[in-house]
Amino acid sequence: MFFTLQVTALAQSASREDLQKQLEAKRAELQKLEDQFLAPSDEDRTAFAELLKQPDTGLIRLLPREVYDQFPNKPAKLTIHGGYLSVGFAGADYGLMTTIGQVPLEEVSLEHPLAAFLASYKPPNEEADARLEHRSFRPAGKIIDGVTYQERLPVQLNTTYLLRSINYEESDVLVAFRVVRRDSDGSVVLAWKLLKKYPKPVLTRSQVAS
Repeated sequence: MFFTLQVTALAQSASREDLQKQLEAKRAELQKLEDQFLAPSDEDRTAFAELLKQPDTGLIRLLPREVYDQFPNKPAKLTIHGGYLSVGFAGADYGLMTTIGQVPLEEVSLEHPLAAFLASYKPPNEEADARLEHRSFRPAGKIIDGVTYQERLPVQLNTTYLLRSINYEESDVLVAFRVVRRDSDGSVVLAWKLLKKYPKPVLTRSQVAS
């Protein structure tokens, strides 16, 4: 009887080890499929081969929010929902965008006239001011020197955008990106180019009265 129990226990243990190995293999297989699902096409990589040779450039696929929620481990600094690109973050973090038409990314730099405001923009350091500034860019946006800056803009194929993304305690970057493909599942492929990385923004939190 004791011998039978030992054999049964060993068989169960081996079975669980096998199941664990199978689960790990399935996870690896699923990760591979997910990477393929999210990856830009070889056609897009070929089309932007020259751009991708430059530092701080890349291609990404952005999934619609209703699909994106199925991939919770992916960063969501820029989202797409209902045909609009959005950089509205939670809390005091925020972003502002504008479009510059069909200008190729290779021609976009800090010297571009429409990049001047975003390049010199100084985000507030006080939490109350940051939240107020965040609200000022939505929904209609803010017009500065005849240019409208918003946190939400429609997706336009073959259009180049400028984005200043401000995440307190994390990052502050100015990026140019271009919508190069819009697929049937609602996802879009963006070619992007980092124009400038700023010092990490620090936020002085508002004091709660006791």
